[in-house]
Amino acid sequence: MNKKHINIPIFIPELACPFQCIYCNQRKISGQLEVPGKNAIITTIETYLQSITDKSTEVQLAYFGGNFTGIPISEQEEYLQIVQPYIKSGQISGIRISTRPDYIDEKILSLLKKYHVESIELGAQSLDDEVLRLSKRGHLSTDTEQAANLVKNYNISLGLQMMIGLPGDIFGKSAYTARRIIELGADNTRIYPTLVIRGTQLEEIYHRGDFSPLSLVKAVEWSAELYKIFEQGGVKILKLGLHPSEGLLSGKDLIAGPFHPSFRELVLTALWKEILLPLNNKEGKTLNIWVAPGQVNHAVGYSGSNKKILLQHFKKVNLKTKDQMTGREFIFEIIR
Repeated sequence: MNKKHINIPIFIPELACPFQCIYCNQRKISGQLEVPGKNAIITTIETYLQSITDKSTEVQLAYFGGNFTGIPISEQEEYLQIVQPYIKSGQISGIRISTRPDYIDEKILSLLKKYHVESIELGAQSLDDEVLRLSKRGHLSTDTEQAANLVKNYNISLGLQMMIGLPGDIFGKSAYTARRIIELGADNTRIYPTLVIRGTQLEEIYHRGDFSPLSLVKAVEWSAELYKIFEQGGVKILKLGLHPSEGLLSGKDLIAGPFHPSFRELVLTALWKEILLPLNNKEGKTLNIWVAPGQVNHAVGYSGSNKKILLQHFKKVNLKTKDQMTGREFIFEIIR
């Protein structure tokens, strides 16, 4: 059984980012306006630790949302030192950070290793240089490749985040990015559909008519195909879709794009729909389906959508679990 894992997230929006990528306004995306100070970070840590009842849970402190390795070394050390007493006591196993690929070198990695940074997530976004240029990322795919190799050389877990539907992107480019993420040895990834957020350069481009975001249907289709690529490559997908901040949920900060608060559920529903839809070619009155534990909701589908499709053909559809099954394995029985 896999050990339960929890991240204590500390968001540091746009901290030290030298470029304003056309899609980015992290204060609105994260729903957080201020960079937290030491006391706020300690309060967050203590609150999370008090809420954990299973003491075997692996806990990491995660600095997300900015360009962590771009801030001055002295400030990096201050952030890292806050966590050290909790690592020494065994309450926290280590630290996870997110940063830009072009802000990784051996000096930085030596510092991070010293302070028990166990995981580094790089915002690759795309490994197509034209997409990176149009998005004003300020780095090339070679920067991501070099940074990934350095992180792996230091035996630090590597995450490579990607975005789909950026300017200039097509599915083939996103699929290429996914395959390169696997080839670069990433342990995990996150897939974020591009949204048009208020106050970004992308909003201006969108209103000019020079950019069209993916539809929700297309974003789900692309993500489902990428999910299968990563699954086959042994790369864990930590997240699908953006965190539903208050501004995104209310629509106040969202101009356009494929945002859905249950985006991951939609993607997993789509994967199961592809598997189960051929059963509608079978004849019978009752359809019984057995799936792995934890997969029933995905098989039934978001708002029961997959089951509803099957009910168009069968009078009764039952979905049950079977302990011996894993992944998206299934067996079925048709009663005539």
